[in-house]
Amino acid sequence: MHPVPSERPSRALRRATASVYAVFILSGFAFASWASRIPQVRDALGLSPRELGLVLLAIAVGSVTSMPLSGLVVARLGTARTVGAMALLAAAGLATAGLGYAAGVAPVVVGLFALGVGNGTWDVAMNVEGSAVERDLGRAIMPRFHAGFSVGTVAGALLGSAMVALGVSATVHLLGVAAIVAVAGPLAVRDFLPDAHAPAEHGERRNPLKAWTEPRTVLIGVFVFAAAFTEGTGNDWLGVAIIDGYGAAAALGALTFAIFLAAMTLGRWFGPGLIDRHGRVRTVRVFAALALAGLALVVWGATLPVAMAGAALWGLGTALGFPVGMSAAGDDPAHAAARVSVVATIGYVAFLAGPPLIGFLGEHTGTLDALTVTGGLVALGLLVSGVLRPPPAPERAPAAPPASADAR
Repeated sequence: MHPVPSERPSRALRRATASVYAVFILSGFAFASWASRIPQVRDALGLSPRELGLVLLAIAVGSVTSMPLSGLVVARLGTARTVGAMALLAAAGLATAGLGYAAGVAPVVVGLFALGVGNGTWDVAMNVEGSAVERDLGRAIMPRFHAGFSVGTVAGALLGSAMVALGVSATVHLLGVAAIVAVAGPLAVRDFLPDAHAPAEHGERRNPLKAWTEPRTVLIGVFVFAAAFTEGTGNDWLGVAIIDGYGAAAALGALTFAIFLAAMTLGRWFGPGLIDRHGRVRTVRVFAALALAGLALVVWGATLPVAMAGAALWGLGTALGFPVGMSAAGDDPAHAAARVSVVATIGYVAFLAGPPLIGFLGEHTGTLDALTVTGGLVALGLLVSGVLRPPPAPERAPAAPPASADAR
């Protein structure tokens, strides 16, 4: 197992840890703030469901377009300047969408594309920084950073709900959020680790795009793709499947989804202790088995209480896949930016592909039965999960936790 660090983390490292939490929370807050106002923007523009889907696709296109190049950006600017700059771009996107929806669809699409580009590159940079902090701490913490993102989404959703209840316009709300993000983003990165991104400190310089040719990096991407598909399917379709498949009331469908999210957040908060004790691979495999069991109960549980218990297991089982994949991609600080960029890009494709695939299958088999395809993705993740083991020296930085626990 990983040894407990003999010394308390330095003040600088504690401040860097707090800074990473802050940017994860802020990222979730920004995204959920926009999402909370989608119904009002839809009504103002008079969009059909199909038209709204195409408008919202602008965020995903922006994210997936920017991520393959984000390794180059982080390698050139560093994590702190990248997050600061992308926070400003995301804030500009929010402001453009908030101001522009009164004028028509085009300004909203432009704003959402900018929000997607900002969030996508921001996501890669904060995961690179999180990986650097994790290495210096000598213990797992990445899942807790991702739990911070969930906290941010809850805060953004609650604020949005309050703004709607108070009759505050989407324009005023989104401009206020944009101002918060534009100010807080550059401030939050001031305590990032110095030059955590710099490849020159750890070895030779090379083109970050070369990471796309590395078998281990691509396989980690496959693992993260499976994890993201499993998580995204739960986010997008669990509530619908419970309502359609079990004849549940809408409130019970929402409650089941809330159970899923709560279990996932708890898993991300308490999972790092298990990773330190048992290693990445063993822990991830146990959690994947829980996800499979949960999926089986949701699809074949026969009664709503059983399906709700399955949703809890499914949420818990999906908690660690995405963040642990990010940690594995960042094992070597010399090439962390490029590798995290590759893995994040592959993973986010699942968030794009998953919802329409389940929807297409659901039209032919029913939404509940369509979820069974997710089990195949969990099995794929299990099959390649051994790639999460940290590589032996000299591939890893000296500060990284030893791989002994992960060899089990």
